Amino acid sequence: MTKFRTTVLTAIVSSIALASPLLAAGTVRIGTQQEPTVLDPTSDATASISGMLAHNVYEALTTVDESGVVLPNLATSWTISDDGLTYTFTLVEGAKFHDGTTFDAEDVKFSFDRAMAEGSVNPTKKIFEPIESITVIDPKTIEMKLKRKDAFFLFNIAQGAASIVGPESVADDVTKPVGTGPFAFDSWTRGDRLVLKKYADYRDAANVSLDKVEFRFISDPAAATAALMAEELDAFPTFPAPELLDQFEADPRFKVVVGSTEGEVILALNNSKPPFNDLKARRGVSYAIDRNEIIEGAMYGRAVPIGSFYPPHGPAYVDLTGMYPHDAAKAKELFTESGLEGGEVTLRVPPFPYATRSAEIIQAEMAKAGVKVNVENVEWGFWIDEVYKKKNYDMTIIAHTSPNDLSNFAMGPNYFYGYHSDEYDALWNAIKTESDPAKRHELEKQAQVFIAENAIHGFLFQLPKLGVYRQNVDGFWASSPVLFQPLAGVTVQ
Repeated sequence: MTKFRTTVLTAIVSSIALASPLLAAGTVRIGTQQEPTVLDPTSDATASISGMLAHNVYEALTTVDESGVVLPNLATSWTISDDGLTYTFTLVEGAKFHDGTTFDAEDVKFSFDRAMAEGSVNPTKKIFEPIESITVIDPKTIEMKLKRKDAFFLFNIAQGAASIVGPESVADDVTKPVGTGPFAFDSWTRGDRLVLKKYADYRDAANVSLDKVEFRFISDPAAATAALMAEELDAFPTFPAPELLDQFEADPRFKVVVGSTEGEVILALNNSKPPFNDLKARRGVSYAIDRNEIIEGAMYGRAVPIGSFYPPHGPAYVDLTGMYPHDAAKAKELFTESGLEGGEVTLRVPPFPYATRSAEIIQAEMAKAGVKVNVENVEWGFWIDEVYKKKNYDMTIIAHTSPNDLSNFAMGPNYFYGYHSDEYDALWNAIKTESDPAKRHELEKQAQVFIAENAIHGFLFQLPKLGVYRQNVDGFWASSPVLFQPLAGVTVQ
């Protein structure tokens, strides 16, 4: 047995930027663009659910630090068999759910069995697919046997979709979440805010300085700026207006932190139907788009271009931005060969500034290549239902913020990409079962080239993490290696 153990808009803004009473030092008010659809990360893929609740209200067996390293959480340690197929987890002592029930191995088995069940609505069921069996050894020990090696297993079970839930409370988690984390649910005012409070019986409560966390939903960049300037917010970790960052950098009340995320922003193409079931049409799109123009216009220069589906800061990154240099004439030629030249397509865009701004630029670029793009700005709920679930779209723009998500291209034709390739499926299977990091990185490089050569989407830029914080706030991650942001270490002076 091998063993792993680790211890732990200026005038408008100025007119309302009047000093407001500061809240108690134990309260932090966080601005966020996206309101969660539900409050259970094991039942919905919306990124904001995990972003707010994972490792704050809910916990998982493992967690991940800002550098992406896997650490213990509800499991204090684990052993891995020599063949890499059996994981035995030792669970933490003294953990309780917010309803007072005690956490033990049966809760882990319940949570994983629920996620793996045939009728499960878990948004990331793929991370549980390698598991063959789960056995409770005793209340503080659980064994998981895998069908095959999974290089990402410990990382994956740290994610929100693998949160541990209690059988006594799970039915109500979508609106009244109950976990074992440092913060308990207090209230949710739809369209306004989500409030969490410190869980007094948390096993490490002495090291949690915040008494209260308020997430306020503000999607409009001007409104986000106004709320910060008026000191109605203490932090906006994903600030939506890069053009206004200079204003905060010049204001001594604030600090601006620019970090990275795992979010590849793509011009997604529906590969399941014309015109983008044709490789020539897809390649035409890749030649038509000008990443530099999009980054300057949509992100005011504060983003890094990508040529495939992998973050530039990752260890296996291959710079493929030169594979399709901006060339409107070449794009038009390919559109003509595919029958798309002179035609129309619809671009359905979710309500995020990076997407809506990029759409306007792409619309103009595609027009120069002979294709009319009809832009439809839609609400998030509509996007989830019509685009993500029903594949009712030609093109869309979205940031894929999950880590290690080259797997998206192996999810089959029913996934919203509408893409399938036996060759790629085999490549991804080799990646996910390769335990040697150096060999796995080489395979990931091959995957990036495959995706780019097949122009499955138009690849735009890596979504930066643009954070604006009051000077008295500390502890937020500069970069986001995962969807969640633990708040137990945040302080407000």
